[in-house]
Amino acid sequence: MTLTGRVENMRSSGMLGQLIRFGIAGGVSTLIYSAVYLPLTLYVFERHHAVYAVPFAFAVAVTAGYFLHSRWSFKGHGARESGGTQQAKFVMVQASGMALNAVITWVGTALLGYPAWVPLLPAVALATIFTFILNRWLVFG
Repeated sequence: MTLTGRVENMRSSGMLGQLIRFGIAGGVSTLIYSAVYLPLTLYVFERHHAVYAVPFAFAVAVTAGYFLHSRWSFKGHGARESGGTQQAKFVMVQASGMALNAVITWVGTALLGYPAWVPLLPAVALATIFTFILNRWLVFG
């Protein structure tokens, strides 16, 4: 199948729109994450302990992210579960993304000695792909 055919299949299934909305909402969540993470790494934790800022930034970003993704990114996709089951799944998916982010942050800062902002790019890129797949099929599927 050609690239154009794949894009058309994604568009007709609704996945392309979800992916675009997920990217935008993820960008907003990333800005929120960075707004918490970067000041903590500059003023609270030393460079080789930058990973300690990850849980704080994660807690703020995941809260905003749930509302963005459930009400916009995946609006109209799948069923919504009553109670806290869906929220728990979302937090678990995001926690796995946070763990991936933390490992990349630790490797970049503690092992390789990069400034705290350097691991943000690969960490965010990999965690975005990983969490989109899990959210689409596990949380909002």
